[in-house]
Amino acid sequence: MDKIKIAIQKSGRLSDDSLKLIKECGIKFNNGMGKLKAVADNFPLEFLFLRDDDIPGYVEDGVAHLGIVGENVLVEKEKDVDNVKLLGFSKCRLSIGVDRNWDYKGVQELAGKSIATSYPKILKGFLDKNKVNAEIHEISGSVEIAPSIGLADAVCDIVSSGSTLLSNGLKETEVIMKSQAVLIANKSLNAEQQDILDKLIFRINAVQEGKKNKYILLNAPNESIDEIISLLPGMKSPTVLPLAMEGWSSLHSVVKEDEFWDVIEQLKKVGAQGILVAPIEKMII
Repeated sequence: MDKIKIAIQKSGRLSDDSLKLIKECGIKFNNGMGKLKAVADNFPLEFLFLRDDDIPGYVEDGVAHLGIVGENVLVEKEKDVDNVKLLGFSKCRLSIGVDRNWDYKGVQELAGKSIATSYPKILKGFLDKNKVNAEIHEISGSVEIAPSIGLADAVCDIVSSGSTLLSNGLKETEVIMKSQAVLIANKSLNAEQQDILDKLIFRINAVQEGKKNKYILLNAPNESIDEIISLLPGMKSPTVLPLAMEGWSSLHSVVKEDEFWDVIEQLKKVGAQGILVAPIEKMII
């Protein structure tokens, strides 16, 4: 079977999170230090480590069959690729930042101002939508220092925690778009390449479902089982096993991460004891 090539950012948080996901999918590889290529040992996948801005273009051209990139870069580059799957990590937002002392009251205040950004197309679309005429000053890095050195009145840049803006005397105002990592694919994959992609997506889905859920084990008196089952639907229904102690059973089930604490409180109220909770590495539904 031929290998397919996946382009991943060569360094940074997106790179780290992407490689972590690949490893959680059971795919083994050794990218070494500063390597620009690597090959998986147990899956037909070859890695290309590139600048994130270049990834959509490489995938469109077929140099790489797949890529992992931020939605913000994908939208900015406007390349003709398939947006295959949201990956749920490297979440951030593209926002307008202004001087912290600016009594900012709304987007119309940007009219006639100069805005520094690495995302001129997205910014222009936002300004046009709001019928604001502002000068867009495109720069490739260190956007946050632009106001302090007199290069621009405001910035449009990626924000995660907001600490970088604050450290440069800025505050976040308008959120233009929210972004996360996405898996993209060339639009002309052949049948064999599509089959490999499908297998990769199957593994990613299993990892993502595992992270969304917790495995729960508990002991309960038999008279409480029906009520507990109503609280723990699980994948189909909980597993119920008799304990050595007469009149008691052990229940095993799955609880969604975002419902977990509410469910635990309800279980305790109806008599559940010895509640154990474990992470799920992978979950296939």
